[in-house]
Amino acid sequence: MHLENLLYEKEADIGIITLNRPKVYNATNTELLGELDALMQAIDRDDEIRAVVLTGGEKVFAAGGDIEFMSRATPLEMEAFIGLGHKAYDKIDNSDKPVIAAIAGMALGGGCELALACDIRISTEDAKFGQPEINLGIIPGAGGTQRLTRTVGPGWAKYLIMTGKIIDAQQALNIGLVTEIVPPDQLMTKAKKMARELASKSPVAMRLAKSSINNGANSSLSSALLYEQKVWAFLFATEDQKEGMNAFLEKRKPQFKGI
Repeated sequence: MHLENLLYEKEADIGIITLNRPKVYNATNTELLGELDALMQAIDRDDEIRAVVLTGGEKVFAAGGDIEFMSRATPLEMEAFIGLGHKAYDKIDNSDKPVIAAIAGMALGGGCELALACDIRISTEDAKFGQPEINLGIIPGAGGTQRLTRTVGPGWAKYLIMTGKIIDAQQALNIGLVTEIVPPDQLMTKAKKMARELASKSPVAMRLAKSSINNGANSSLSSALLYEQKVWAFLFATEDQKEGMNAFLEKRKPQFKGI
């Protein structure tokens, strides 16, 4: 796959995606979103990959959408653009593989929304987060009004979206936007370590755990519990369940195959 706005490498059973528009602080545009959509599809088809790390590099995660491009666009062009953003970010959110965002520097606007589409977020001590779109006369359009609310609750989501304020990593940790803060030189080491930990789990159980959480966010409690009940029972038909429980009883490390 030819990529110009992203870098991709595999380290054993981990896939590492790096945003690659450094001159514009990894601002998202049509080409980057299209590549991300296609790459996530390819990753989901790759049975060798069991976890993914998404990063913007050492200096910046993503500064948001490409303002120069957006300032010239028509409403129909913007609807198509944000639809592509939803499609690409949904690929991450709904991927069978767990995705860890490794965040350094700015994660603003569409960059914050991209991080929110990931399952786990780790940041450096100097990272900054925000949805400053209100300052441009618009609102978050790539999932910010929805995923941010589901992540930090409506109170904090309204505060960040309505004020456009930018918060630091410590405050992001306090409100649950990130799960861990690390020194800049430890970011990728920590993200890869977590990815390897997730990769060691049962792929089928990981996939159904993620889908159960996502399904519950969009369902009534009774419907979500029924879904959980069904997939929980289904897992007892898998070899991974038998391997996991036998390994526990035999006091050894399980070797999961994803079947």
